[in-house]
Amino acid sequence: MSDKSSLPAGWTGTAPDADALFAMAEAALETMPNVFKPHISGVVIGIEEFADDETLASLDIEHPYDLTGLYEGRPLTERSIGESGGMPDRVTLYRIPILVEWIEMGEKLEGLVRHVLIHEFGHHFGFSDDDMHALEDMA
Repeated sequence: MSDKSSLPAGWTGTAPDADALFAMAEAALETMPNVFKPHISGVVIGIEEFADDETLASLDIEHPYDLTGLYEGRPLTERSIGESGGMPDRVTLYRIPILVEWIEMGEKLEGLVRHVLIHEFGHHFGFSDDDMHALEDMA
């Protein structure tokens, strides 16, 4: 990769670790429109190397490099006002597939993390893919 401007700040030549990806996700959250922030404040963000075999099978995904992020929970559009309890919603970012896509696409890593995060939060809001693209353009 010859364009050093696409490297993450503080990059030392090794692949950014889970903590670095988490910091990028937190920074991306700050770019979300204020109207959405109260609705995503309780969503847990996690970083894992890859999705496990069970997750991949449940999504009919054959190769672990094909899944960069996953929303687990119940979209806001499917909830009732009287619901309580249960596990918090979760967005998982898969570090290795994100890094592979970063290398292949040559875009800024922070931008890719932001893109994956916004897409997964879109599922939390019950958005269509078109809605998610509009949200990303707003953020």
